[in-house]
Amino acid sequence: MANAGQGSLKATLTVSMSNFLEAGSIVAAAGGLTLWVNYLNLSDASVGLLGAVSANGFGSAVGAFIGGALVDKYGRKFIYKYDLIVYMIGVLLIALSLNFGMLLTGYIVTGIAVGAAIPAAWTYIAEEAPAKDRAAHVGYGQLAWSVGPAVMLFLAVLMAPLGLMGSRIIFGMLFVIALITWILQQQINESTVWENQKKEDSKAENVGKKVSIKELFTIKANRKAIMLVLGIYFFWNLVAGVMGYFMPYIYQVVGGLTPAHANLLQGTLWVFTILSTYFVFIKLGDTLNRKLLFGIGAVMGIVAWIILAFGSMGMTQLLLFIILWGVAAGFGAQAFYGLWAGELFKTQYRAKVQGLMFGLVRVGVGLISLVVPAMITFLGFKAAGVVMIIFLVIHLIIGLVLAPETRGKTLKEIEEERYGPEESGIIEEEQLDGL
Repeated sequence: MANAGQGSLKATLTVSMSNFLEAGSIVAAAGGLTLWVNYLNLSDASVGLLGAVSANGFGSAVGAFIGGALVDKYGRKFIYKYDLIVYMIGVLLIALSLNFGMLLTGYIVTGIAVGAAIPAAWTYIAEEAPAKDRAAHVGYGQLAWSVGPAVMLFLAVLMAPLGLMGSRIIFGMLFVIALITWILQQQINESTVWENQKKEDSKAENVGKKVSIKELFTIKANRKAIMLVLGIYFFWNLVAGVMGYFMPYIYQVVGGLTPAHANLLQGTLWVFTILSTYFVFIKLGDTLNRKLLFGIGAVMGIVAWIILAFGSMGMTQLLLFIILWGVAAGFGAQAFYGLWAGELFKTQYRAKVQGLMFGLVRVGVGLISLVVPAMITFLGFKAAGVVMIIFLVIHLIIGLVLAPETRGKTLKEIEEERYGPEESGIIEEEQLDGL
């Protein structure tokens, strides 16, 4: 059993490297944004378009819609044969860009690759995790997501003297890391839960019984899960998505910081997220009441944005902001999205519904990214901040009302509890229950 657990964690960490690369590419683009603006003399509309179609917006939405369906049909491991190859093409295009067209294409290609891998990663991690340590395993995926931005931002600080060439080098480094990760991911095993479900589907009495996407909206358990998971993640990510791509830009345009100082500040924020993910979500997510944990993080995020929006954006306010938001993000909506999206849906469409939800979230981020630069220019940052606070309050209310208690339960137990024995079709090996 111990070896099985170690193997599960090793696979989790290997899959989590995709999260490192995906979040890293978003923040690497953010860290070099003002350099590209100056190099190509980009307008607010062009800056908004880059954010909208990137791994932070429409590009990843398209990838998620496609990836979710493919992962449920062909297996969780299937996506890892091809996804990082597409990713490498995208980051290489960005690294070598000479004009806006190349840069835009690189953003789109990278975004599609990022979106396609998300449903596979969160689904695989949840399915391979032991029941009593599922939050911890999902937490390692979140940890990798946090380490990527921190590394990229600190690299941006170190590369600042090189100007735009430094940004190009960072994307070249992402290419190399992606190549190494692709090689490692070819060695992981397929999800045991998915394989067993396919065996069950192939039995004579189950042949011809297809799971329809309509069931996501006709079955009460699915509707409740979508309201919770999509609700908290959509409204939280409208804020986090803007921050992931535009925050260094905001520090510079609104706060008057230099690019190096802006990246250093945002990198420090991600360090707090890394620490919080490990010491709070990984260590406590399987033992503390999850609704309480979610609520604490959500309130901290709201307080952080109140300070940022209504403060003077002096160094004291900025430090309070990065500490509060950084800590809150470690056990915030994204970590719980990864956990609950893996727990609350049947195996037959677990990845498909994640692709659908993540895609819708990224469409929302893409739409708001189109107007953020102009909103700050014409309405002012305080008005934009009020909008962000409203989004965060909505996500807090949804989470507190609908959050379930699933600690220590196997995926089979959760499914039977939510759908009833007749609707439940998930099959798990006994070894997963006892890890």
